[in-house]
Amino acid sequence: MKMNQAWKKHGIDIKPGTIISGKWHKHRYVIKKKLGQGAVGSVYLCDRNGKQVALKISDKSTSMTMEVNVLKSLKKVQGNRLGPCLLDVDDWEISRNSKYAFYVMEYLHGEPLSSFINRNGDEWVGVFMLQLLDDLERLHQAGWVFGDFKTENLIVLSSPPKVRWIDVGGTTQIGRAIKEYTEFYDRGYWGFGSRRAEPSYDLFAFVMVFLNIYYPTRFDRGSHPKSTLLKRLDDVKQLRMYRNCLKDALLGKYKTSGQMKDEITKTLQTIKSSRKSRRRTGKSVSKGNTFVETGGIFLVALLYYLSSILLL
Repeated sequence: MKMNQAWKKHGIDIKPGTIISGKWHKHRYVIKKKLGQGAVGSVYLCDRNGKQVALKISDKSTSMTMEVNVLKSLKKVQGNRLGPCLLDVDDWEISRNSKYAFYVMEYLHGEPLSSFINRNGDEWVGVFMLQLLDDLERLHQAGWVFGDFKTENLIVLSSPPKVRWIDVGGTTQIGRAIKEYTEFYDRGYWGFGSRRAEPSYDLFAFVMVFLNIYYPTRFDRGSHPKSTLLKRLDDVKQLRMYRNCLKDALLGKYKTSGQMKDEITKTLQTIKSSRKSRRRTGKSVSKGNTFVETGGIFLVALLYYLSSILLL
């Protein structure tokens, strides 16, 4: 992961069983295990009065304040759908000269996007594309870009299946320089554009998220990065029906997430129409016709997507 010089790796190691007590709100959190470490601080699974929560802690108080403000902004955008629900913000004062800032979020338990699709079928790709583009559209309209948009920052919850974002540390206000990014998902790394925070930056990373599902070990950019990336996209048969939309996103042709969502929706409508046409004519579905093969199962998956919207 790359970031501006002001943002460096900084982790805090806290032993399981340690009790963190907030200086101001007096809430007590029992450390269970470390969940991860990022550019700003470390995230731990904690217990608070028998309930599991996620606690992020750092000595970078200014950076933590920025992340808290992002979470608050996301909550105003669309309830708690875009990011984890913020539960508490406080300081942990170990001594007079040693203090850490922390905030507490809901703990989201699910599975990685790639494993869900591998387990349940490629038909879910279109469903999650629609949901993520819908989420990105609301984020961008609120004046933010996700920035470090990658597979590791997404998780699929069940009942009904839906994607949630679990780390908003790279979120940047539109117009500013991206403060945190991962090379594979970064359009600057591939030579497709700048690192200016704008919707098209997230849409490039959006494509890379779905490419990463079918290239789990990723791939090198080679001596001709643009050609390499476009060739890799062409080679994924599971994404063939979305290829034109994904290519346009890589090339920065969409100015908004809504534009790309409309194109994906048209593609999925074509799948549905193709299947109905086959039924009317009584023709069998050929194994090579991806549009028709996908149609029936996609409609079932779409119901889950619509249900997830209604439950928010």
